Amino acid sequence: MQKTKKQTSLLIILFFITAFFSKQISAQGTWTPLNNLAPDTNVGVMLLLSDGTVMAKTISCACDTIGNVWDKLTPDSTGSYINGTWSRLAPMHDTRLYFASQVLKDGRVFVAGGEYGSGGSAAETYNPLTDTWTMAPNSNNNFADANSEILNDGRVLVGSLFGGGNNTLIFNPVTNTWVSGPVCHHSHDESAWVKLRDNSILFVDLKSITSERYIPASNSWVVDAHLPDSLYDPYSYETGAGFLLPDGRAFFLGATGHTAYYTPSGSTAAGSWIAGPEIPSINGTKYGTIDAAAAMMVNGKILCTASPVNTSTAAADEYQAPTAFFEFDYTTNSFTRIGSPDETDSLSSNITCFETNMLDLPDGTVLYVSQYTQQYYVYTPDGTPLVAGKPTINAVSQLNCDTFKITGTLFNGISEGAAYGDDWQMATNYPVIRLTNGTKVYYARSFNWSSTNVQTGTTPDSTLFTLPAGLPHGTYSLVVTANGISSDSVLFVNGACTVGIKKNETITNNLSVYPNPTDELATVSFTAKDGGNYSLSVMDVFGRIIKQETGQSVIGDNQHILNLNGVSNGVYIIVFQKGDELSKTRIIIK
Repeated sequence: MQKTKKQTSLLIILFFITAFFSKQISAQGTWTPLNNLAPDTNVGVMLLLSDGTVMAKTISCACDTIGNVWDKLTPDSTGSYINGTWSRLAPMHDTRLYFASQVLKDGRVFVAGGEYGSGGSAAETYNPLTDTWTMAPNSNNNFADANSEILNDGRVLVGSLFGGGNNTLIFNPVTNTWVSGPVCHHSHDESAWVKLRDNSILFVDLKSITSERYIPASNSWVVDAHLPDSLYDPYSYETGAGFLLPDGRAFFLGATGHTAYYTPSGSTAAGSWIAGPEIPSINGTKYGTIDAAAAMMVNGKILCTASPVNTSTAAADEYQAPTAFFEFDYTTNSFTRIGSPDETDSLSSNITCFETNMLDLPDGTVLYVSQYTQQYYVYTPDGTPLVAGKPTINAVSQLNCDTFKITGTLFNGISEGAAYGDDWQMATNYPVIRLTNGTKVYYARSFNWSSTNVQTGTTPDSTLFTLPAGLPHGTYSLVVTANGISSDSVLFVNGACTVGIKKNETITNNLSVYPNPTDELATVSFTAKDGGNYSLSVMDVFGRIIKQETGQSVIGDNQHILNLNGVSNGVYIIVFQKGDELSKTRIIIK
Protein backbone atom coordinates (compact mmCIF):
# COMPACT_ATOMS: atom_id res chain seq x y z
CA MET A 1 0.00 0.00 0.00
CA GLN A 2 1.32 3.42 -0.87
CA LYS A 3 -0.56 6.00 1.09
CA THR A 4 1.71 8.87 0.11
CA LYS A 5 -0.05 9.12 -3.22
CA LYS A 6 -3.44 9.28 -1.55
CA GLN A 7 -2.99 12.95 -0.81
CA THR A 8 -2.93 13.88 -4.50
CA SER A 9 -6.57 13.03 -5.11
CA LEU A 10 -8.16 14.78 -2.15
CA LEU A 11 -9.10 18.07 -3.77
CA ILE A 12 -10.26 16.93 -7.20
CA ILE A 13 -13.74 15.96 -6.03
CA LEU A 14 -14.68 18.97 -3.90
CA PHE A 15 -17.53 19.63 -6.31
CA PHE A 16 -19.17 16.61 -4.68
CA ILE A 17 -19.25 18.16 -1.22
CA THR A 18 -22.41 20.25 -1.54
CA ALA A 19 -24.51 17.29 -2.60
CA PHE A 20 -22.83 15.05 -0.07
CA PHE A 21 -23.65 17.19 2.92
CA SER A 22 -27.17 18.05 1.76
CA LYS A 23 -28.25 14.53 2.73
CA GLN A 24 -30.06 14.40 6.08
CA ILE A 25 -27.84 13.41 8.98
CA SER A 26 -29.34 11.67 12.02
CA ALA A 27 -28.65 12.82 15.55
CA GLN A 28 -27.06 10.06 17.59
CA GLY A 29 -24.18 10.88 19.93
CA THR A 30 -22.41 14.21 20.27
CA TRP A 31 -18.99 15.50 19.20
CA THR A 32 -16.94 17.79 21.44
CA PRO A 33 -13.53 19.25 20.50
CA LEU A 34 -10.75 19.04 23.05
CA ASN A 35 -10.06 22.47 24.51
CA ASN A 36 -6.31 22.16 24.04
CA LEU A 37 -4.52 21.45 20.77
CA ALA A 38 -1.92 18.71 20.81
CA PRO A 39 1.65 20.04 20.62
CA ASP A 40 2.36 18.00 17.49
CA THR A 41 0.53 16.94 14.33
CA ASN A 42 -1.01 13.48 14.57
CA VAL A 43 -0.06 10.82 12.08
CA GLY A 44 -1.13 7.51 13.46
CA VAL A 45 -2.40 5.39 16.25
CA MET A 46 -3.61 6.42 19.71
CA LEU A 47 -3.06 4.03 22.63
CA LEU A 48 -4.72 4.00 26.06
CA LEU A 49 -2.18 3.37 28.79
CA SER A 50 -3.26 1.44 31.86
CA ASP A 51 -3.10 4.59 34.02
CA GLY A 52 -5.83 6.30 31.97
CA THR A 53 -3.53 8.52 29.91
CA VAL A 54 -3.35 8.41 26.10
CA MET A 55 -0.26 8.35 23.90
CA ALA A 56 -0.71 9.52 20.29
CA LYS A 57 1.77 9.00 17.45
CA THR A 58 2.82 12.23 15.71
CA ILE A 59 4.72 13.27 12.60
CA SER A 60 7.33 15.13 14.63
CA CYS A 61 10.96 14.17 14.28
CA ALA A 62 14.20 15.97 13.53
CA CYS A 63 15.21 13.20 11.14
CA ASP A 64 12.42 12.68 8.58
CA THR A 65 8.73 13.32 7.82
CA ILE A 66 7.54 10.00 9.31
CA GLY A 67 8.00 10.81 12.98
CA ASN A 68 9.21 9.12 16.16
CA VAL A 69 7.56 11.37 18.75
CA TRP A 70 4.42 10.60 20.77
CA ASP A 71 2.21 13.16 22.51
CA LYS A 72 0.57 12.30 25.84
CA LEU A 73 -2.97 13.32 26.85
CA THR A 74 -3.71 13.41 30.59
CA PRO A 75 -7.31 13.92 31.80
CA ASP A 76 -7.92 16.82 34.17
CA SER A 77 -8.70 16.55 37.89
CA THR A 78 -12.36 15.75 37.15
CA GLY A 79 -11.42 12.96 34.74
CA SER A 80 -12.25 15.04 31.65
CA TYR A 81 -10.29 14.29 28.48
CA ILE A 82 -11.95 17.27 26.80
CA ASN A 83 -10.18 19.53 29.31
CA GLY A 84 -7.08 17.37 29.43
CA THR A 85 -3.50 18.55 29.07
CA TRP A 86 -0.83 17.53 26.57
CA SER A 87 2.85 16.75 26.98
CA ARG A 88 5.56 15.03 24.94
CA LEU A 89 7.03 11.58 25.53
CA ALA A 90 10.55 10.45 24.83
CA PRO A 91 11.06 9.68 21.11
CA MET A 92 11.30 6.14 19.74
CA HIS A 93 14.63 4.89 18.41
CA ASP A 94 13.11 4.43 14.93
CA THR A 95 10.62 6.38 12.87
CA ARG A 96 7.45 4.45 12.01
CA LEU A 97 4.24 4.84 10.05
CA TYR A 98 1.65 2.03 9.79
CA PHE A 99 3.05 -0.46 12.29
CA ALA A 100 2.02 -3.11 14.84
CA SER A 101 1.16 -1.84 18.33
CA GLN A 102 0.02 -3.44 21.59
CA VAL A 103 -0.32 -2.43 25.25
CA LEU A 104 1.34 -5.24 27.18
CA LYS A 105 0.08 -7.03 30.30
CA ASP A 106 2.67 -5.26 32.44
CA GLY A 107 1.53 -1.83 31.21
CA ARG A 108 4.36 -1.25 28.76
CA VAL A 109 3.81 -0.59 25.03
CA PHE A 110 5.11 -2.69 22.14
CA VAL A 111 5.58 -1.40 18.57
CA ALA A 112 7.03 -3.25 15.58
CA GLY A 113 7.83 -2.42 11.98
CA GLY A 114 6.41 0.31 9.82
CA GLU A 115 5.47 0.61 6.17
CA TYR A 116 7.40 3.89 6.12
CA GLY A 117 10.33 5.05 8.24
CA SER A 118 13.46 3.41 9.58
CA GLY A 119 11.78 0.75 11.74
CA GLY A 120 10.52 -1.73 9.12
CA SER A 121 12.29 -4.74 10.63
CA ALA A 122 12.75 -3.43 14.17
CA ALA A 123 10.66 -3.46 17.33
CA GLU A 124 10.87 -1.67 20.67
CA THR A 125 8.98 -1.34 23.96
CA TYR A 126 8.04 1.78 25.89
CA ASN A 127 8.04 1.95 29.69
CA PRO A 128 5.63 4.67 30.96
CA LEU A 129 7.23 4.58 34.43
CA THR A 130 10.62 5.66 33.13
CA ASP A 131 9.60 7.33 29.83
CA THR A 132 12.14 5.20 27.97
CA TRP A 133 12.18 2.99 24.86
CA THR A 134 14.08 -0.30 24.72
CA MET A 135 14.99 -1.97 21.44
CA ALA A 136 14.11 -5.61 20.79
CA PRO A 137 16.65 -7.88 19.08
CA ASN A 138 16.69 -7.75 15.29
CA SER A 139 14.11 -10.21 14.01
CA ASN A 140 15.36 -10.14 10.39
CA ASN A 141 11.74 -9.80 9.29
CA ASN A 142 9.80 -7.04 7.59
CA PHE A 143 6.82 -5.87 9.66
CA ALA A 144 5.36 -3.37 7.17
CA ASP A 145 1.58 -3.11 7.61
CA ALA A 146 1.95 -5.53 10.50
CA ASN A 147 -1.00 -7.23 12.16
CA SER A 148 -0.61 -8.20 15.79
CA GLU A 149 -2.53 -9.69 18.72
CA ILE A 150 -1.55 -10.07 22.34
CA LEU A 151 -1.91 -13.68 23.47
CA ASN A 152 -3.29 -14.65 26.86
CA ASP A 153 0.16 -15.50 28.20
CA GLY A 154 1.31 -11.95 27.43
CA ARG A 155 3.34 -12.69 24.31
CA VAL A 156 2.58 -10.87 21.05
CA LEU A 157 1.77 -12.62 17.77
CA VAL A 158 3.00 -10.44 14.89
CA GLY A 159 2.50 -10.86 11.15
CA SER A 160 5.60 -10.72 8.98
CA LEU A 161 5.84 -9.94 5.26
CA PHE A 162 9.00 -12.02 5.01
CA GLY A 163 8.30 -14.83 2.57
CA GLY A 164 5.23 -13.19 1.02
CA GLY A 165 3.12 -12.37 4.06
CA ASN A 166 2.40 -15.89 5.33
CA ASN A 167 4.85 -15.92 8.23
CA THR A 168 4.34 -14.86 11.84
CA LEU A 169 6.66 -14.29 14.78
CA ILE A 170 5.98 -14.30 18.52
CA PHE A 171 7.60 -11.72 20.76
CA ASN A 172 8.13 -12.38 24.46
CA PRO A 173 8.22 -9.03 26.31
CA VAL A 174 9.49 -10.60 29.53
CA THR A 175 12.62 -12.04 27.94
CA ASN A 176 12.77 -9.54 25.05
CA THR A 177 13.15 -12.38 22.56
CA TRP A 178 11.59 -13.63 19.31
CA VAL A 179 10.55 -17.11 18.23
CA SER A 180 9.05 -18.21 14.95
CA GLY A 181 5.28 -18.40 14.86
CA PRO A 182 3.07 -20.67 12.76
CA VAL A 183 2.81 -20.10 9.01
CA CYS A 184 -0.56 -18.93 7.66
CA HIS A 185 -2.26 -20.79 4.82
CA HIS A 186 -2.46 -17.61 2.73
CA SER A 187 -1.19 -14.05 3.04
CA HIS A 188 -2.24 -11.99 6.06
CA ASP A 189 -0.99 -8.74 4.52
CA GLU A 190 -3.59 -5.93 4.72
CA SER A 191 -5.95 -8.11 6.77
CA ALA A 192 -7.85 -7.25 9.94
CA TRP A 193 -7.45 -9.67 12.85
CA VAL A 194 -10.28 -10.29 15.33
CA LYS A 195 -9.98 -12.14 18.65
CA LEU A 196 -12.98 -14.41 19.22
CA ARG A 197 -14.60 -15.65 22.43
CA ASP A 198 -12.60 -18.91 22.33
CA ASN A 199 -9.34 -16.88 22.06
CA SER A 200 -8.80 -17.90 18.44
CA ILE A 201 -7.86 -15.14 15.98
CA LEU A 202 -9.80 -14.75 12.74
CA PHE A 203 -8.85 -12.99 9.51
CA VAL A 204 -9.79 -12.97 5.83
CA ASP A 205 -7.00 -13.97 3.45
CA LEU A 206 -5.61 -11.21 1.24
CA LYS A 207 -7.34 -10.73 -2.14
CA SER A 208 -9.76 -13.58 -1.46
CA ILE A 209 -13.01 -14.69 0.14
CA THR A 210 -11.32 -17.39 2.22
CA SER A 211 -10.60 -17.08 5.92
CA GLU A 212 -8.50 -18.77 8.59
CA ARG A 213 -8.04 -18.81 12.35
CA TYR A 214 -5.13 -19.01 14.77
CA ILE A 215 -5.69 -21.67 17.44
CA PRO A 216 -3.64 -20.87 20.58
CA ALA A 217 -3.80 -24.41 22.01
CA SER A 218 -2.06 -25.89 18.97
CA ASN A 219 -0.16 -22.75 17.93
CA SER A 220 -1.39 -23.21 14.38
CA TRP A 221 -3.59 -21.65 11.71
CA VAL A 222 -6.58 -23.63 10.46
CA VAL A 223 -8.57 -23.06 7.27
CA ASP A 224 -12.01 -21.60 7.89
CA ALA A 225 -15.11 -20.85 5.82
CA HIS A 226 -15.65 -18.77 2.65
CA LEU A 227 -17.23 -15.31 2.63
CA PRO A 228 -20.18 -14.48 0.35
CA ASP A 229 -18.50 -11.30 -1.04
CA SER A 230 -15.05 -9.76 -1.26
CA LEU A 231 -14.09 -7.21 1.38
CA TYR A 232 -10.81 -6.25 -0.32
CA ASP A 233 -10.76 -3.57 -3.01
CA PRO A 234 -9.21 -4.80 -6.30
CA TYR A 235 -6.52 -2.13 -6.54
CA SER A 236 -4.43 -1.82 -3.37
CA TYR A 237 -6.22 -4.69 -1.60
CA GLU A 238 -7.28 -2.60 1.38
CA THR A 239 -10.09 -3.53 3.76
CA GLY A 240 -11.74 -2.15 6.89
CA ALA A 241 -11.86 -3.08 10.55
CA GLY A 242 -13.28 -6.20 12.19
CA PHE A 243 -15.03 -6.58 15.55
CA LEU A 244 -16.27 -9.19 17.97
CA LEU A 245 -19.94 -8.39 18.56
CA PRO A 246 -21.63 -8.73 21.97
CA ASP A 247 -23.53 -11.80 20.70
CA GLY A 248 -20.28 -13.67 19.97
CA ARG A 249 -20.28 -13.22 16.21
CA ALA A 250 -17.62 -11.26 14.32
CA PHE A 251 -18.43 -8.38 12.00
CA PHE A 252 -16.11 -7.19 9.21
CA LEU A 253 -16.33 -3.91 7.27
CA GLY A 254 -15.14 -3.98 3.67
CA ALA A 255 -13.42 -1.50 1.38
CA THR A 256 -15.81 -2.65 -1.35
CA GLY A 257 -18.81 -1.47 0.64
CA HIS A 258 -19.72 -5.06 1.54
CA THR A 259 -19.82 -6.27 5.14
CA ALA A 260 -19.95 -9.78 6.57
CA TYR A 261 -20.93 -11.62 9.76
CA TYR A 262 -19.00 -14.66 11.01
CA THR A 263 -20.57 -17.19 13.39
CA PRO A 264 -17.98 -19.35 15.22
CA SER A 265 -18.40 -23.09 15.37
CA GLY A 266 -17.25 -23.27 18.99
CA SER A 267 -14.44 -25.63 18.01
CA THR A 268 -11.56 -25.80 15.55
CA ALA A 269 -14.08 -26.65 12.83
CA ALA A 270 -14.97 -23.95 10.33
CA GLY A 271 -17.61 -21.41 11.26
CA SER A 272 -19.98 -19.78 8.81
CA TRP A 273 -20.18 -16.42 7.00
CA ILE A 274 -23.22 -14.49 5.81
CA ALA A 275 -23.47 -11.12 4.10
CA GLY A 276 -24.07 -8.08 6.26
CA PRO A 277 -25.72 -4.84 5.14
CA GLU A 278 -24.09 -2.70 2.48
CA ILE A 279 -22.38 0.46 3.70
CA PRO A 280 -24.84 3.16 2.59
CA SER A 281 -24.33 4.98 -0.67
CA ILE A 282 -24.63 8.76 -0.57
CA ASN A 283 -26.24 10.62 -3.47
CA GLY A 284 -25.64 7.62 -5.70
CA THR A 285 -21.98 7.20 -4.76
CA LYS A 286 -20.94 3.90 -3.19
CA TYR A 287 -18.95 4.10 0.05
CA GLY A 288 -16.51 1.66 1.64
CA THR A 289 -14.09 1.40 4.55
CA ILE A 290 -10.81 1.70 2.67
CA ASP A 291 -8.38 1.31 5.57
CA ALA A 292 -10.77 3.14 7.87
CA ALA A 293 -10.99 3.63 11.61
CA ALA A 294 -13.87 2.27 13.69
CA ALA A 295 -14.68 1.80 17.38
CA MET A 296 -17.00 -0.48 19.33
CA MET A 297 -18.87 1.88 21.68
CA VAL A 298 -20.18 1.13 25.16
CA ASN A 299 -23.76 0.89 23.82
CA GLY A 300 -22.74 -1.97 21.49
CA LYS A 301 -22.87 0.09 18.30
CA ILE A 302 -19.88 0.65 16.03
CA LEU A 303 -18.72 4.17 15.16
CA CYS A 304 -17.03 4.08 11.75
CA THR A 305 -15.91 6.13 8.77
CA ALA A 306 -16.16 5.45 5.02
CA SER A 307 -15.17 7.12 1.75
CA PRO A 308 -16.22 6.80 -1.91
CA VAL A 309 -15.28 3.48 -3.48
CA ASN A 310 -13.01 3.75 -6.51
CA THR A 311 -14.80 2.78 -9.72
CA SER A 312 -11.92 3.35 -12.10
CA THR A 313 -9.08 1.00 -12.90
CA ALA A 314 -6.43 3.27 -11.42
CA ALA A 315 -5.14 2.49 -7.96
CA ALA A 316 -4.21 6.17 -7.58
CA ASP A 317 -7.93 7.03 -7.56
CA GLU A 318 -8.67 4.64 -4.72
CA TYR A 319 -8.38 7.03 -1.80
CA GLN A 320 -11.00 9.70 -2.21
CA ALA A 321 -12.64 12.40 -0.11
CA PRO A 322 -14.98 13.21 1.49
CA THR A 323 -15.33 11.00 4.54
CA ALA A 324 -18.72 10.07 5.99
CA PHE A 325 -19.35 9.06 9.61
CA PHE A 326 -21.75 6.27 10.51
CA GLU A 327 -23.05 4.30 13.46
CA PHE A 328 -23.69 0.61 12.83
CA ASP A 329 -26.23 -1.25 14.98
CA TYR A 330 -25.94 -5.00 14.73
CA THR A 331 -29.29 -5.49 16.49
CA THR A 332 -31.08 -3.75 13.60
CA ASN A 333 -28.51 -4.73 10.95
CA SER A 334 -28.33 -1.12 9.80
CA PHE A 335 -26.11 1.92 9.38
CA THR A 336 -27.10 5.45 10.40
CA ARG A 337 -25.16 8.38 9.02
CA ILE A 338 -24.12 10.97 11.61
CA GLY A 339 -22.44 14.37 11.45
CA SER A 340 -18.68 14.81 11.41
CA PRO A 341 -16.68 16.17 14.37
CA ASP A 342 -16.61 19.58 12.72
CA GLU A 343 -20.18 20.91 12.80
CA THR A 344 -19.66 22.61 9.42
CA ASP A 345 -18.44 19.30 7.97
CA SER A 346 -15.49 21.11 6.42
CA LEU A 347 -13.14 18.70 8.19
CA SER A 348 -14.55 15.52 6.68
CA SER A 349 -14.80 17.06 3.21
CA ASN A 350 -11.02 17.25 2.93
CA ILE A 351 -9.99 13.82 4.19
CA THR A 352 -10.29 10.20 3.15
CA CYS A 353 -11.28 7.56 5.66
CA PHE A 354 -7.75 6.15 5.94
CA GLU A 355 -6.82 9.41 7.67
CA THR A 356 -9.18 8.80 10.60
CA ASN A 357 -8.19 7.39 14.00
CA MET A 358 -10.29 6.32 17.00
CA LEU A 359 -9.73 5.06 20.53
CA ASP A 360 -12.09 3.90 23.29
CA LEU A 361 -11.62 5.91 26.49
CA PRO A 362 -12.32 4.62 30.03
CA ASP A 363 -15.10 7.18 30.57
CA GLY A 364 -17.27 5.57 27.87
CA THR A 365 -16.45 8.02 25.08
CA VAL A 366 -14.42 7.66 21.87
CA LEU A 367 -11.36 9.82 21.15
CA TYR A 368 -11.08 10.85 17.50
CA VAL A 369 -8.45 12.65 15.41
CA SER A 370 -7.87 13.20 11.71
CA GLN A 371 -4.29 12.56 10.68
CA TYR A 372 -2.15 15.62 9.91
CA THR A 373 -4.07 17.74 12.44
CA GLN A 374 -3.59 18.78 16.07
CA GLN A 375 -7.28 19.02 16.95
CA TYR A 376 -8.72 16.00 18.75
CA TYR A 377 -12.41 15.33 19.47
CA VAL A 378 -14.47 13.21 21.87
CA TYR A 379 -17.60 11.39 20.70
CA THR A 380 -20.14 10.68 23.44
CA PRO A 381 -22.54 7.91 22.37
CA ASP A 382 -26.22 7.91 23.22
CA GLY A 383 -27.95 5.14 25.12
CA THR A 384 -26.61 3.16 28.05
CA PRO A 385 -23.60 0.86 28.42
CA LEU A 386 -24.22 -2.82 27.74
CA VAL A 387 -24.86 -4.81 30.88
CA ALA A 388 -23.16 -7.79 29.22
CA GLY A 389 -19.89 -5.84 29.18
CA LYS A 390 -20.04 -4.65 32.78
CA PRO A 391 -17.13 -5.78 34.99
CA THR A 392 -17.82 -6.92 38.53
CA ILE A 393 -15.60 -6.44 41.57
CA ASN A 394 -15.34 -9.16 44.19
CA ALA A 395 -12.55 -7.85 46.42
CA VAL A 396 -9.67 -5.41 46.71
CA SER A 397 -6.74 -6.43 48.88
CA GLN A 398 -3.45 -4.79 49.73
CA LEU A 399 -0.17 -6.55 48.95
CA ASN A 400 2.05 -3.79 50.33
CA CYS A 401 1.93 -0.03 50.90
CA ASP A 402 2.09 0.64 47.15
CA THR A 403 0.43 -2.31 45.47
CA PHE A 404 -3.13 -3.66 45.51
CA LYS A 405 -4.85 -6.64 43.94
CA ILE A 406 -8.40 -6.51 42.65
CA THR A 407 -10.44 -9.55 41.66
CA GLY A 408 -13.72 -9.96 39.82
CA THR A 409 -15.06 -10.83 36.38
CA LEU A 410 -15.21 -9.32 32.87
CA PHE A 411 -12.12 -7.17 33.41
CA ASN A 412 -11.39 -7.61 29.69
CA GLY A 413 -14.78 -6.61 28.33
CA ILE A 414 -16.68 -8.07 25.40
CA SER A 415 -14.60 -6.72 22.50
CA GLU A 416 -11.12 -5.40 21.84
CA GLY A 417 -12.36 -1.83 21.50
CA ALA A 418 -11.36 0.28 18.49
CA ALA A 419 -9.68 -0.97 15.31
CA TYR A 420 -8.11 0.16 12.04
CA GLY A 421 -7.60 -2.42 9.32
CA ASP A 422 -4.13 -3.91 9.47
CA ASP A 423 -2.01 -0.82 9.99
CA TRP A 424 -1.97 -0.61 13.77
CA GLN A 425 -3.86 -1.93 16.76
CA MET A 426 -5.38 0.02 19.67
CA ALA A 427 -7.12 -2.64 21.77
CA THR A 428 -8.41 -1.59 25.21
CA ASN A 429 -9.68 -4.95 26.53
CA TYR A 430 -7.87 -4.61 29.85
CA PRO A 431 -8.84 -3.26 33.28
CA VAL A 432 -8.47 0.45 34.07
CA ILE A 433 -9.02 1.51 37.70
CA ARG A 434 -10.79 4.81 38.41
CA LEU A 435 -11.06 6.44 41.87
CA THR A 436 -13.54 9.21 42.65
CA ASN A 437 -13.88 11.47 45.68
CA GLY A 438 -16.49 14.18 45.16
CA THR A 439 -15.56 15.91 41.90
CA LYS A 440 -11.98 14.63 41.95
CA VAL A 441 -11.13 11.72 39.66
CA TYR A 442 -7.90 9.72 39.70
CA TYR A 443 -6.69 6.75 37.66
CA ALA A 444 -4.57 4.02 39.20
CA ARG A 445 -2.02 2.16 37.08
CA SER A 446 -3.07 -1.45 36.43
CA PHE A 447 -0.61 -4.18 35.45
CA ASN A 448 -0.17 -7.96 35.47
CA TRP A 449 -3.68 -8.56 34.16
CA SER A 450 -4.71 -12.17 34.54
CA SER A 451 -6.21 -12.26 31.04
CA THR A 452 -6.21 -10.57 27.65
CA ASN A 453 -9.18 -12.56 26.38
CA VAL A 454 -12.66 -11.25 25.59
CA GLN A 455 -16.17 -12.26 26.70
CA THR A 456 -14.83 -14.39 29.55
CA GLY A 457 -18.16 -14.58 31.40
CA THR A 458 -17.84 -15.72 35.01
CA THR A 459 -14.19 -16.76 34.71
CA PRO A 460 -12.31 -15.06 37.57
CA ASP A 461 -10.18 -12.07 36.59
CA SER A 462 -7.60 -10.13 38.54
CA THR A 463 -5.10 -7.33 38.15
CA LEU A 464 -2.58 -5.51 40.28
CA PHE A 465 -2.65 -1.74 40.56
CA THR A 466 -0.71 1.08 42.16
CA LEU A 467 -2.19 4.36 43.33
CA PRO A 468 -1.24 7.61 41.58
CA ALA A 469 1.51 9.56 43.26
CA GLY A 470 0.24 12.12 45.72
CA LEU A 471 -3.24 10.63 46.04
CA PRO A 472 -4.77 12.36 49.10
CA HIS A 473 -5.72 10.18 52.04
CA GLY A 474 -9.44 9.58 52.24
CA THR A 475 -12.33 7.43 51.12
CA TYR A 476 -12.96 6.85 47.41
CA SER A 477 -15.42 5.24 45.10
CA LEU A 478 -13.51 2.66 43.03
CA VAL A 479 -14.62 1.19 39.70
CA VAL A 480 -13.03 -1.05 37.08
CA THR A 481 -13.60 -0.12 33.44
CA ALA A 482 -13.08 -2.27 30.36
CA ASN A 483 -13.48 -0.62 26.95
CA GLY A 484 -15.21 2.26 28.73
CA ILE A 485 -17.86 0.19 30.54
CA SER A 486 -17.66 0.63 34.32
CA SER A 487 -18.37 -1.78 37.14
CA ASP A 488 -20.50 -0.87 40.13
CA SER A 489 -18.45 1.08 42.64
CA VAL A 490 -16.97 -0.20 45.87
CA LEU A 491 -15.57 1.82 48.74
CA PHE A 492 -11.81 2.20 48.91
CA VAL A 493 -9.77 4.02 51.56
CA ASN A 494 -6.36 5.50 50.97
CA GLY A 495 -4.66 5.87 54.33
CA ALA A 496 -1.20 5.52 55.71
CA CYS A 497 -0.38 2.12 54.26
CA THR A 498 -4.06 1.21 54.49
CA VAL A 499 -5.73 -2.10 53.83
CA GLY A 500 -7.91 -2.74 50.82
CA ILE A 501 -11.67 -2.77 50.98
CA LYS A 502 -13.52 -5.98 50.31
CA LYS A 503 -16.94 -6.01 48.77
CA ASN A 504 -19.59 -6.64 51.45
CA GLU A 505 -16.89 -6.20 54.07
CA THR A 506 -17.77 -7.40 57.56
CA ILE A 507 -18.46 -4.49 59.90
CA THR A 508 -15.75 -3.89 62.50
CA ASN A 509 -15.63 -1.57 65.51
CA ASN A 510 -19.23 -2.68 66.29
CA LEU A 511 -20.40 0.12 64.02
CA SER A 512 -24.18 0.60 64.11
CA VAL A 513 -26.69 3.32 63.39
CA TYR A 514 -30.20 3.97 64.77
CA PRO A 515 -32.95 4.73 64.11
CA ASN A 516 -32.70 3.19 60.67
CA PRO A 517 -34.57 4.29 58.59
CA THR A 518 -34.43 7.89 59.82
CA ASP A 519 -35.58 11.26 58.57
CA GLU A 520 -33.15 13.72 60.18
CA LEU A 521 -30.99 12.64 63.12
CA ALA A 522 -29.16 9.35 63.55
CA THR A 523 -26.95 8.03 66.33
CA VAL A 524 -23.80 6.27 65.16
CA SER A 525 -22.31 3.92 67.77
CA PHE A 526 -18.84 2.40 67.59
CA THR A 527 -16.12 0.97 69.78
CA ALA A 528 -12.65 2.54 69.70
CA LYS A 529 -9.44 0.80 70.73
CA ASP A 530 -7.95 4.14 71.68
CA GLY A 531 -8.76 7.83 71.65
CA GLY A 532 -8.17 10.10 68.72
CA ASN A 533 -9.66 11.89 65.74
CA TYR A 534 -12.16 10.12 63.50
CA SER A 535 -14.40 11.01 60.55
CA LEU A 536 -17.89 9.92 59.54
CA SER A 537 -18.77 10.21 55.84
CA VAL A 538 -22.16 9.76 54.24
CA MET A 539 -21.73 8.44 50.67
CA ASP A 540 -24.31 7.83 47.98
CA VAL A 541 -24.41 4.66 45.87
CA PHE A 542 -22.07 6.29 43.31
CA GLY A 543 -19.37 6.80 45.93
CA ARG A 544 -19.85 10.56 46.23
CA ILE A 545 -19.42 12.05 49.71
CA ILE A 546 -22.68 13.83 50.55
CA LYS A 547 -21.81 14.84 54.08
CA GLN A 548 -18.81 14.49 56.36
CA GLU A 549 -18.37 15.14 60.09
CA THR A 550 -15.44 14.65 62.42
CA GLY A 551 -15.08 13.91 66.11
CA GLN A 552 -12.77 12.82 68.93
CA SER A 553 -13.17 9.32 70.31
CA VAL A 554 -12.47 7.89 73.74
CA ILE A 555 -11.35 4.38 74.54
CA GLY A 556 -14.35 2.06 74.52
CA ASP A 557 -17.91 2.83 73.46
CA ASN A 558 -18.63 6.03 71.56
CA GLN A 559 -21.70 7.74 70.10
CA HIS A 560 -21.94 10.41 67.43
CA ILE A 561 -25.16 12.29 66.61
CA LEU A 562 -25.25 12.66 62.84
CA ASN A 563 -27.41 15.46 61.43
CA LEU A 564 -28.87 14.34 58.11
CA ASN A 565 -31.11 17.33 57.60
CA GLY A 566 -31.14 18.31 53.90
CA VAL A 567 -29.95 14.92 52.64
CA SER A 568 -32.35 13.54 50.02
CA ASN A 569 -34.31 10.36 50.60
CA GLY A 570 -32.54 7.18 49.62
CA VAL A 571 -29.99 4.53 50.60
CA TYR A 572 -26.57 5.75 51.76
CA ILE A 573 -23.39 4.29 53.20
CA ILE A 574 -21.89 5.59 56.42
CA VAL A 575 -18.10 5.23 56.47
CA PHE A 576 -16.19 5.44 59.75
CA GLN A 577 -12.47 6.15 59.46
CA LYS A 578 -9.96 6.47 62.26
CA GLY A 579 -6.34 6.27 61.22
CA ASP A 580 -6.00 3.06 59.24
CA GLU A 581 -9.26 1.66 60.61
CA LEU A 582 -12.28 1.63 58.34
CA SER A 583 -15.84 0.45 58.91
CA LYS A 584 -19.06 0.97 57.00
CA THR A 585 -22.77 0.37 57.31
CA ARG A 586 -25.91 1.34 55.42
CA ILE A 587 -28.61 3.82 56.36
CA ILE A 588 -31.96 4.65 54.78
CA ILE A 589 -33.19 8.23 54.82
CA LYS A 590 -36.94 8.53 54.37
